Amino acid sequence: MATTGPGPGGLAEDRALLGRTSTAERVADILRTRIADGYFPPGERLVEDAIGKALGVSRNTLREAFRLLTHERLLVHELNRGVFVRVLAVEDVTDIYRTRRLVECAVVQGLGKPPYPLDGLDAAVSGGERAAEEGDWAGVSTANIHFHRELVGLAGSARTDELMRGVLAELRLAFHVVDDPRRLHQPYLVRNREIVEALRTGRRDAARRLLADYLDDSRAQLVEAYAKLITGLPA
Repeated sequence: MATTGPGPGGLAEDRALLGRTSTAERVADILRTRIADGYFPPGERLVEDAIGKALGVSRNTLREAFRLLTHERLLVHELNRGVFVRVLAVEDVTDIYRTRRLVECAVVQGLGKPPYPLDGLDAAVSGGERAAEEGDWAGVSTANIHFHRELVGLAGSARTDELMRGVLAELRLAFHVVDDPRRLHQPYLVRNREIVEALRTGRRDAARRLLADYLDDSRAQLVEAYAKLITGLPA
């Protein structure tokens, strides 16, 4: 008779791995969010002792979380120096927007019949507008990221949500090296509102076109500003 494996008893030896992996994933999620929200800017070294103490986790767990985020291209490990938040190249920014256009436009195009659940999008737009009134352009950037997360969330796909969570966190790395966040983010407050209103009135195709143009313009603006900054030219 053919055997199918060692049986479930041997899995007991792996029980400890479950807790460690689960904790590492939760730590990675916390750090990913902090990176996306700008708490750890590009180029910053992540200090193991300080972060481990703050989160109450072991060094091994923290290193596993760092490994996960390195795989997601949010961190880089430099030999004998440590772990750093990644600084993107212009090619990275272009590829991020290519991915965003493919995914976000497909989500909007694939929506069923209206009405759509727009509370999350409304909240993100209103949050961005309030932050702009207060001159909080980092807050505007965060609200804009939330807007696109909510937009992708309309697909009701956990896999798509997970993909875009990493993509948008990586995008935020580029936002943080731009020296004029108002110029970068202000034009899209109105455009976010236009997309929501198109969806509210059931104009899915119009929303997709608005989104595609939005992403193309945002990519061109960010790439231009980013290229000037990283080559040392005046922005």
